[in-house]
Amino acid sequence: MLRPPLLFAHRGARAHETENTLAAFRLAVRLGATGIESDVWMTSDGVAVLDHDGVVGPRLRRRKISDVARADLPGHIPELRDLFDLAAQHGLAVSLDAKDMGVYAEVRSLLARYPSGFAERVFVCCEDFAVLSEVAPKFADLRLVDSTRLAKMKEGPERRLALLAELGVAALNMHHSDWNGGLVTLAHRFERLAFAWDAQFEHTLTDLLRMGADAVYSDWVDRMVDAARGVPE
Repeated sequence: MLRPPLLFAHRGARAHETENTLAAFRLAVRLGATGIESDVWMTSDGVAVLDHDGVVGPRLRRRKISDVARADLPGHIPELRDLFDLAAQHGLAVSLDAKDMGVYAEVRSLLARYPSGFAERVFVCCEDFAVLSEVAPKFADLRLVDSTRLAKMKEGPERRLALLAELGVAALNMHHSDWNGGLVTLAHRFERLAFAWDAQFEHTLTDLLRMGADAVYSDWVDRMVDAARGVPE
């Protein structure tokens, strides 16, 4: 459904640079990524920041980001607005893993500051279907994504996709090994996008793109871009 498909640099150009830093995001742009992925946490004073684990400090004094003010975080941790500025400048898509309930409202608030159309390229992923079901009616203006595994869908993929369509959730995001051509077609039948994460090798990326995946996520931006070039649109 998305042509060309989105090429998300997982935590920035993670295979080439320190993850979830502006340096990694900028390198991903230079390497040809058309999207950037990161995890989002809220600080104690309500600032959305980008980090994977959500904890900071030395090993014996680890603290949750939610317990730390923005000014007290390490300098390498960027804010969500930094990523939005970069994405808007270069016409990139953004994929965010929401790690706090406050992230959804903050994304909505930040998007209001950007030109019309930018919000269409921003996807907010949720790993808990119960939370997603609660959030979707409240944030129908956001492009929400169900991030899960095939084995977790007790109701089966067809029923899950029907539920996503009812909720207005834009995409189903599964591990690359969960997807096949039939499931991609099923997702598209429900007019849901098919996203595939952890695609690290060129043959995996090529297979996903050939079966019609709408977005792939990889640490290796160079491999991802090369694979996309080899698959006809």
